[in-house]
Amino acid sequence: MILLCCEFWCIPPTLHLLREESGFMFNFKQKDDEFFDLFLESAKFFQKGAFVLDEVMKDYTSATAKVEEINRIEHEADAINDRIIDKLNLTFITPIDREDIYALANNLDDGVDLLQGILQRYEMYRMGKPMPGAVNLTKLLISATEEIVRAVSLLGNIRKNQVQILDASHKIERYESEGDLIYRSEVAYLFDNEKDPIELIRWKDVLEQLEDTLDHCELIADMLRGVVMKYA
Repeated sequence: MILLCCEFWCIPPTLHLLREESGFMFNFKQKDDEFFDLFLESAKFFQKGAFVLDEVMKDYTSATAKVEEINRIEHEADAINDRIIDKLNLTFITPIDREDIYALANNLDDGVDLLQGILQRYEMYRMGKPMPGAVNLTKLLISATEEIVRAVSLLGNIRKNQVQILDASHKIERYESEGDLIYRSEVAYLFDNEKDPIELIRWKDVLEQLEDTLDHCELIADMLRGVVMKYA
């Protein structure tokens, strides 16, 4: 009987060639947990954007300045997303499936884009004092993004933290359900009471965008729950 022993894991020649020709260096170390740190940075940008929106709800005259602020946040969030994707392309062994990393990174970044869109509409439409429903939806967004940050901060040890991650995802779902009720109530109020069609169109659009962003938070919660189901 011939026993073949190999002390080192051999990298296929094609990968050696690819590294030499492209100038890229693949990361072959056992799992790279830096992804989780980058996810957390991205989630915090989402949360920061929700706080900026809340500041406009408290003082609508600050909308122009806050649009500039959310634009800066969006650029910073894009930079983090680019780092995640670049790192994914250069990492051979990832801590969770590649498609999960790609989807979570893009959806966290998309959340900031949605908040940017709301603030840009607020300025573009020359909105005045916010409707109570818009204020309440924004508060729910703050709560939802706080739970996203909490859940993402626990991803480094999914098996140990699965209960807390699932708890955060369930809370986000409840916030989204509350948001649905507020949205429907406010739109009904608009059609019953608003006589100015332009004002109705403006507020309906803003309310829809707020509700869509809460839906997006629920999408992220579903994704986090799926990751727990895979790896816990």
